Amino acid sequence: MTELLVKNACVIDPLRGINGDVMDIAIRDGKIVEEVSDAAEVVDARGMLTMPGGIDSHTHICGTKVNFGRYMSPEDMRAGRTPRRGPMHATSGYSVPTTYGNSYRYSVMGYTTLLEGAMAPLEARHTHEEFTYTPLQDTMANTLFDGNWAIMEAIRDGDIKRVAAIIAWTLSAVKGFGVKLTNPGGTEAWQWGKNVSCIRDPVPYFEVTPAEIIRSVVEANELLHLPHSVHLHCNNLGTPGNYTCTLGSMGLIPDLNPKRQTLYATHVQYHAYGGSGWKDFCSKSEPIANFVSMRPQIVIDMGQVMFGRTTTMTADGPMEFNLYRLHHDKWSNHDVELETGSGIIPVVYRRKNLVNSIMWSIGLELALLTKSPWQCLLTTDNPNGAPFVKYPEIIALLMSKRYRDAEFATVHPDTGSRVPLPAIERELDWNEIAVMTRAGAARALGIQDLGKGHLAPGADADIAIYPLKIDEVDPSAEYQKVIDGFSQTEYTIKRGRVVARRGECLVHGSNATFWVRPKVPENYDMSKDPDFIEKFERYYTVRMSNYPVQEEYLSRNRCIETEADL
Repeated sequence: MTELLVKNACVIDPLRGINGDVMDIAIRDGKIVEEVSDAAEVVDARGMLTMPGGIDSHTHICGTKVNFGRYMSPEDMRAGRTPRRGPMHATSGYSVPTTYGNSYRYSVMGYTTLLEGAMAPLEARHTHEEFTYTPLQDTMANTLFDGNWAIMEAIRDGDIKRVAAIIAWTLSAVKGFGVKLTNPGGTEAWQWGKNVSCIRDPVPYFEVTPAEIIRSVVEANELLHLPHSVHLHCNNLGTPGNYTCTLGSMGLIPDLNPKRQTLYATHVQYHAYGGSGWKDFCSKSEPIANFVSMRPQIVIDMGQVMFGRTTTMTADGPMEFNLYRLHHDKWSNHDVELETGSGIIPVVYRRKNLVNSIMWSIGLELALLTKSPWQCLLTTDNPNGAPFVKYPEIIALLMSKRYRDAEFATVHPDTGSRVPLPAIERELDWNEIAVMTRAGAARALGIQDLGKGHLAPGADADIAIYPLKIDEVDPSAEYQKVIDGFSQTEYTIKRGRVVARRGECLVHGSNATFWVRPKVPENYDMSKDPDFIEKFERYYTVRMSNYPVQEEYLSRNRCIETEADL
């Protein structure tokens, strides 16, 4: 039995309604408990800001496309190098670090749970192998279904229960957590050199539209009672005028289940663009934020762009090719058989570039204009908008109008006429930041009942203690203290152990992987469906028996079972 007592912590825990109370936190065997014995090890927080461990609800840290991003940019891998120290491995990379680099940097910032935003089912084994080498965070992976042939055929036939059954079998086979749709139908069209321009365009050769894919998969997700809603990357990413497509996609959702979150729209900054082209490109964050604020069953994340060099990577292959035509830099395109695809290209976001300046503004606007912080989570779509190490700067920008104004003075001079950011007075408080980075992410992912995002007895003892005293720091004026404070914790505690202190990781951890196994009736078990098996064996390059990921690939297995209504 191991015990730890965190004393004198200034706790912000939104899921329990605690906002700045000074209290002790008792831990036994990796869980929060009511009390511990006098023999417990003591950590004195000395009144410092204490929150549940951070949760990144959308990041790209593991898997084949991430690994390809590493070796296609050796110049990036030369940055961020650290030597081996004690139990800590050597690291390298800036925008796409090694797995250990990701894990250590997240831990130093107080993050203890990560969602890999896009896992190709056929390549899931690689993702789980890299999860094993991301030791200081619990992990989970959204699984791509945007171009799945079997699902599109079932949608064409109007068989939603079969759609749900295919999703159930695939998630169980590849140990996935949730359902991801990236440019629904568009990546499949890209295999034929085409794309879909919006949700009513038919997908070549399948006689379905993105709207039908989105709506059908959302309905199937609800039939399966998965903990997380469908995770949607809308069509038309990065295109002037695409906000209408985004609103249309969100408009498919309201009548499905108003009592439960039924859509998570990711990196909405890239989908909130106005204008008919780059010459009149402008922000349309206001109609998007207003729409989301009126529909509590929708959650979005920012996808904030920050200035500097990074690497973009996504399953949206045609979008990456369009980006390549703009930048003429290195470009990778990848097709994943009957499932999905991907693209990768390094980019530099520049302050004096008008389009980049508008993009930077839009992410902040979405967070500030969406009324509830529970509905807009803090992300950069790491590394697409910026590496996650930029999170402290984004927090400061959201908490300080003075900082926003100072930064706005450095961007392209025409930006002010195209965005509402300079007129927004709102400054987020400490509690709202805790929602956007912890409690809201746990609720959106459906993992709060699994002990994440809060510090109630029974929860996982994942805790971040920051060298900030909220009654002594005015974030509106002292924004540099906010940046410095959130850049490294005084203590990061993972499952009851101090894993990082003052910028240095101390131990080699062992993470857990969350995945979902929906239970379906025997007549909907795709492993016994003759038509499904026959097509799998005919078209895939692997046998169906070799497709599933064995549980041995998961270092600490946390399976979530659900009962499907089929």
